[in-house]
Parts: sequence; C-alpha cells; structure tokens
Amino acid sequence: MEGFGGSGGSRNRRITMASSTGRGGSRPPPLCGGRRRVVATKKHGWSNPLSVNNSVKKLQRREISSKPNRASAITKSLHRFRNFRLTERYDIHDPVGQCSLVLPLLMKRAKVIEIVVVHDIVFALASSGVCAAFSRDTNKRICFLNIYPDEVIRSLFYNKNNDSLITVSVYASDNFSSLKCRSIRIEYIQRGKPDEGFPLFETESLKWPGFVEFDDVNEKVLTYSAQDSIYKVFDLKNYTLLYSIADKHVEEIKISPGIMLLIFSRGQSHVPLKILSIEDGTVLKDFNHLLHRNKKVDFIEQFNEKLLVKQDNENLQILDVRNAEVKEVGSTEFMTPSAFIFLYENQLFLTFRNQTVSVWNFRGELVTSFEDHVLSHPDCNTNNIYITSDQDLIVSFCKAADNQQFTDRRAGSINISNIWTGKCIAKINSSNAVSSKEEEGSSSSRSRQIEVNMVEEALEDITALYFDEDRNEIYTGNSNGLVHVWSN
Repeated sequence: MEGFGGSGGSRNRRITMASSTGRGGSRPPPLCGGRRRVVATKKHGWSNPLSVNNSVKKLQRREISSKPNRASAITKSLHRFRNFRLTERYDIHDPVGQCSLVLPLLMKRAKVIEIVVVHDIVFALASSGVCAAFSRDTNKRICFLNIYPDEVIRSLFYNKNNDSLITVSVYASDNFSSLKCRSIRIEYIQRGKPDEGFPLFETESLKWPGFVEFDDVNEKVLTYSAQDSIYKVFDLKNYTLLYSIADKHVEEIKISPGIMLLIFSRGQSHVPLKILSIEDGTVLKDFNHLLHRNKKVDFIEQFNEKLLVKQDNENLQILDVRNAEVKEVGSTEFMTPSAFIFLYENQLFLTFRNQTVSVWNFRGELVTSFEDHVLSHPDCNTNNIYITSDQDLIVSFCKAADNQQFTDRRAGSINISNIWTGKCIAKINSSNAVSSKEEEGSSSSRSRQIEVNMVEEALEDITALYFDEDRNEIYTGNSNGLVHVWSN
C-alpha cells in the first residue's frame, strides 16, 4: 500500500517509485493524500517509472467539514458535472525540438503519469521523466521543467507555503541512483524560467532505500538516509532541520496529523511501536502489539488514534491506542486490499481490491459499495483517482459499460460517484461528451465524426486524472503523452 490520506480531501500523501516502501518492506505502499514519498531506486541505471507504483495527485489540503445536507450536495453535484465536453488538448511530446535544451527523453512518446494544476498552470509528467508546464489561459506550453539534458523527473509536489513546485529527480551523471530535490517558485515557471529555482537537502544521501517524503498536512518533510540510517524531519515552510531519529531498528514511519508512528523490527510474537509528536519528536506512547507467530504482516496503518493491523489470513484488528480496545473484522469480510485512502474529515477509509472500491468506518463496518464503478486499471493509484476536498465525491477512470461500443477495449469512462451512497451521479463517455445535433448547429457530419473520434481517443487509455475544483475542469492524460481538458 502506499501511504494514507485522501487524494483530494487529502491528508497525508505518499508517492513511491520503487519496489519497497521503507528500508526493507516488500509490500506495495498505500494511496494517500497530503503526503508524498519518493524512494530512490534499488538498482543502478534508469528504472522505468511505469514498472512501479506512482500514486498520486498533488492535491492541496483544505480544512473542511462534512456537508450538513447531503441531498442538496448531490443535487448541486449533478448540475456541476452536466454537459462536460472535451475542450482542449495539450501535447507533452516535442517532435520539432522547440525546447531550449536537447532532451533525449523527448525522442519518443511516453504516457502521462501525473497531472498537477496550480493557479492557471497545468503540469504534466510523463513516464519518461519529462515534465511540461502549460498555461490554461493561453493554452500554450510555457516550458519544460527539466533543466538538464540528463534529468529524469520522478515526482512533483506543490508547496502552498511558499507557492513553489518541488521536483524530485534522478540524473544519468549519477547513474540515476540518488534523488535530488529542487524548489521552483510558480512565478518563475510562469516566466518560463524553471532554472531559477534552488536545490534542497543537498547534505542528505538519498540513495536506495533512502527517500524523501513531503507532508503538507503537518507542513513537514521527512528524509531517510540509508547511508547512516538516520531519519530527519524538516520544516516545509523554510526547509530548516527540526530533529533527527537515529535508530537502525526502525523499519517504517507512518505520518498522521500531529503524530508519527514508528514501526520497529518485529519480534517473534509482537511488533514494537512508538507514537511521536510530529512537531518535536517527543515520544507520546511506547508499546508492543501482539502478533500471530510465523504469519507475515500484510499492513500496519495509523489513522489518528486508530491503528489498523492485518496479518496473512487473519482478522483485521482496529486498535484504539488511547485505551487499547481492539475491534476485529473477520478475514472473510475484510480481505487485504491493494491500497487505502483515508478520509480524515469523515472518519472513513476507502479500500481498493480487484478494481473495486469500498468505504469502511473505524468500527469495521462496510459503509458503501459503489455501483457501476469498476476501475479500468488493476494497479490502482491516485493518478487516475481524485477525491474532492469535501470528501463526498470520487472521480475515477472506469471500465466502460458492457452495452457501450468503443473502438478499443481499453476505452472507458470518467465516473463521478458519491462516496456516501455509492451512486454514480455523472459520467463522461463517448456518447454524452459529444455535442448534440442541436448544439452543433450547421457543423457537417464530417466535423461531428472528427469530434467523436477525438473524444473516443481521449477516453481510450487514461493514465492520469486531476479535477480542478476551482475551475470545475477535469484533466486527463493518456498513453500517448496527451493531456485533455474536460469542462462544461
């Protein structure tokens, strides 16, 4: 699993680009919201990001509360997503070499793996490591964020504290083995000057299995240097070092609002755990959690005062760390998911398993099963899922209904579903995202067919998705390196 938090309503968010999530973990990392982790690759040489989990939307955290009138919110949502059309297309690929640098990575097309929208700028990152910035006002490319010919950008993070974009990259000159971070103010990017940024964490050795993790919930940065087995916590506002954690027995760190969970090397029948204050590293609680002997741990996740522990073929345990009360959910009811998204405001969490999504509460009860919501990609990640800041809607790329006819079986639909009810309240597909005869007026049948083809092509293999709630626009990227804008 890969971190935890919501993708849009988002709290903690992590992005993992390697086969392990910590110093020796083998499990895939959970989906998450306000936190993002990038792990250095294990092997020397360039590792294709397509081969590993890349989650995530860069969604700014917003302090919100649940809607008091859900029926009213649903009605509003129906109107919000009515008559969405394909309105614009951007191309990351640069076949005519208009970039100021010669970027070997632009020699062939690569799929879009991440989209971030900040103000009026659309950032699109390709699996090749090329990142382009487009102006939503002019619909023209502003610049590429790669400032060196051998730079492979692995991840993006928007730091709202200083209105800057942080890039995490690897370089051919370093055999793609170390993560390098740069901060670029948005105003520099708007002027087409991404090279005016400055490097971050230069003193840290971020080689595998080292990582850097950005947490905009607590406004902190966590780094791990495998060279000396030291975790460091920095202030996200000014990047100053706050404190260090030097303990070779720490296997993983999970971040939740206000606290950190330290998971230590397990004993035969227990795992040592510590809960620390995120602000100064003070130990708030130190305890052992009992385990079944000789059974692997599927996951340990922290959600405020709740601890979720699951072992192979065993019940899910939901532990309240304040009073040690344990709630168990049968292994046949709750099967190990491939990913989580925690919804902090609503005290719920989403699980992803076999391309389906379910909503649970912390009493271990199934709250929602979604209708008409089979995810198109088996490797679920927050690149093709968005949760709104009110945490009431999930926007996903789903398989097309059986009765829909597409030119390619990879084609699907963009579904907007209500998290509380599981109902699909809106859908963008090739049949409703094309102008009606009344709307097209005097346009020819040839023009209409071109529009149909463009819509179908845009929905054929969506590999990244982002919803700009302020503009009320959905952005999707596909395997050809194209970004499409959908709006009404």
